[in-house]
Amino acid sequence: MISRARDTATRAIEWALPYWTRGPAGRETPADLLRVLYFGWVAAFCLKVLGASWDVSWHFKWLRDDLAPPHLLNSAGTAIVVTLVIVHAYTGYGVDRTALRLIQWGTGIFLIAVPIDLINHRVNGLDITSWSPSHALLYIGTAFMIAGVIRGWFVSAPHGRLRSVVLGGLFAFFLENALFPSQHQEYGILEIASWDRGQPYAEPILMQLAADQMGRPIDRGMVVQFSLPVPEWVYPVWFGVVALLVLVVARRLVGWRWTATAVAGGYVAYRAAIWPLLVAADFPPSAVPFFLMLAAVCVDVAFMIRLPAARAALGALMATAAVYGGLAAQQALLTAPPFMVASAPVAAVVLGAAWFGVERRRRPGDQAAPGALPLPSAEAPAPST
Repeated sequence: MISRARDTATRAIEWALPYWTRGPAGRETPADLLRVLYFGWVAAFCLKVLGASWDVSWHFKWLRDDLAPPHLLNSAGTAIVVTLVIVHAYTGYGVDRTALRLIQWGTGIFLIAVPIDLINHRVNGLDITSWSPSHALLYIGTAFMIAGVIRGWFVSAPHGRLRSVVLGGLFAFFLENALFPSQHQEYGILEIASWDRGQPYAEPILMQLAADQMGRPIDRGMVVQFSLPVPEWVYPVWFGVVALLVLVVARRLVGWRWTATAVAGGYVAYRAAIWPLLVAADFPPSAVPFFLMLAAVCVDVAFMIRLPAARAALGALMATAAVYGGLAAQQALLTAPPFMVASAPVAAVVLGAAWFGVERRRRPGDQAAPGALPLPSAEAPAPST
């Protein structure tokens, strides 16, 4: 087995060495190298998503630990990311200048955020919410990073089914990162339910630390404050603006008729699949945002409207109604975090304005950089599937 691994490593090095030449971003990339680079990105993001899913559940049960298994999974993904950034930056393969800058800035912000978060926990102890500034830097850095990878694949990959499938997968990773902070409410609502049953998921040492930081005894009020620490308008507005805007951009760039539904479906299916695995390992479960599927369908249906302004306006109204109506239905039939209905008009207006802004922008690569593959114009009809 050791000799086989050595032979495999030797062949991999012999294959890669000819490509290890310095060059500017945007140079023509051989097809086999492009696949290796971007499947490397997919592997890195898979590790980060698995680590992140385990991490949020872990922190609703145990005290924080720098070397906890979820953090180690994230670290493995980060190691692959750093390697890929170095390869892109040195060789110029697989990215244009804009994609490279986005990846570099995103990775830099993420790496800076890691020690800031560690210092924050050392100084302030338990960080009660995933919406904190130090955590936000992690999400923002990852968002820039994935945006750069999306652009790099979009302008470099040859047209075809593989290009569209990988692009949709990358948008699913972007959606997961964007919605990660909202999982605090999705875990929190079930944490409160576990307290009400007399079988809290959180270990006594975690609840004691949280109570000490709040300066109050361990009671239901403390558990509610620990589990749902942000206003009730945050959750629906975050889904109604941020999540739906990601789906709008995905639908526009991928071009397939049910892109938004597929991207949201992949995310919801993953959350539904990880739920029983966490429960089987004795970790807290979360409320899965099934309502997002209804909103995603509305996004895809809106793209059947030809006029961009009408598409943005009517699409925002339909999708917002789907988010709030879907949340109400899920709350009645299953469980969902509390939400403020009065925030719906604000979410619809902000989404509509942002959607119209997306409609007015050119797609990446419409004016291709030297060496990039030609792309169809932004007005080209989307392929039917």
